[in-house]
Amino acid sequence: MHVGIVGYGNWLPSGRTTAAELAAATGVPEDVVALKFGIRQKPVAGPGETTAFMGLAAARKALAEAGVEGGKVDLVIWCGAQHKDYPCWLAGLYVADQIGAAKAWSFDMEAMCGSMMAALDVAKSLMLTHPELNTVLLVSGYRNNDLIDLTVPATRFMMDIGSAGSALVLRKNAGRNAILASAFRGDGSLSEMCIVPTLGSRAWPPAPGDLQKAHFIVPDDEAFKKKLGETTMPNFYAVIREAVSRSGLPAGGIDYLAILHFKRSAHEAVLAELGLRPDQSTYLEDYGHVGQNDQVLSLELGLRDGKIRDGSRIVFVGAGLGFVWASTVIQWGPCSE
Repeated sequence: MHVGIVGYGNWLPSGRTTAAELAAATGVPEDVVALKFGIRQKPVAGPGETTAFMGLAAARKALAEAGVEGGKVDLVIWCGAQHKDYPCWLAGLYVADQIGAAKAWSFDMEAMCGSMMAALDVAKSLMLTHPELNTVLLVSGYRNNDLIDLTVPATRFMMDIGSAGSALVLRKNAGRNAILASAFRGDGSLSEMCIVPTLGSRAWPPAPGDLQKAHFIVPDDEAFKKKLGETTMPNFYAVIREAVSRSGLPAGGIDYLAILHFKRSAHEAVLAELGLRPDQSTYLEDYGHVGQNDQVLSLELGLRDGKIRDGSRIVFVGAGLGFVWASTVIQWGPCSE
């Protein structure tokens, strides 16, 4: 018994922020934004393009690509951002209603930008232990760019954050695109090193001026940089290698790496560490970092560009602020099981 991906979808808003505009807002030279930060442009949602709107748009594309009607979905898992249309609100139930998934139940989950891999593993586990779950929709929307103040120097490393939606349709015993193993690591010592300091229960009720502070801050920039420098890359390598090994693949068994967007030197370092060529991944310099949607976007671009084909062993990998590192292996194409 296995679980496979039978449909995928991405939705990008038409609004764009360019490297020149980011340079003007931050004071960082345009060539540094484009080359070092690796952002030529990024999609940015406009009014009405809410977090759930983008997830729903991606879900409809994924269902159409899969040839699955909404009424056939048994479970909807929202794995998008916490920054949703309303606080204390279940976006997955909204999506289920809008696609006509009348028999489905739903829940929202979050591992920040590791959420898509966590959702794949959770969905697979549920589907293999619940006989009634045959078709599951994973759906994500993300516009955390709303929470970035580009004038704050300590959070300029987040200038690549944009907006998007993505979705995957999973089916039990699909016969193709099998989800193999996943691996995760976490480090809670980073949990309060980059936060939005207002509008949560720590600062409730809101005080005058809280709205102007509703953006990410780094209370101790030097400590944060030091900690990330010590942990980030080793944990990326660890979860990738653990997921590959648990999938029964050899150490060099990666054909395509669907990795989140981060600065160009880090992307190149991961490829070098894993012995991968540039054409075995997609650098998202025209999209920036669109949260937990990066991996599904990379999947679509890899298929479009012929980098992924039947038999390709794909690794999804990302990291969520807080911090969690997550990786999932997918065997693309027909499977014999």
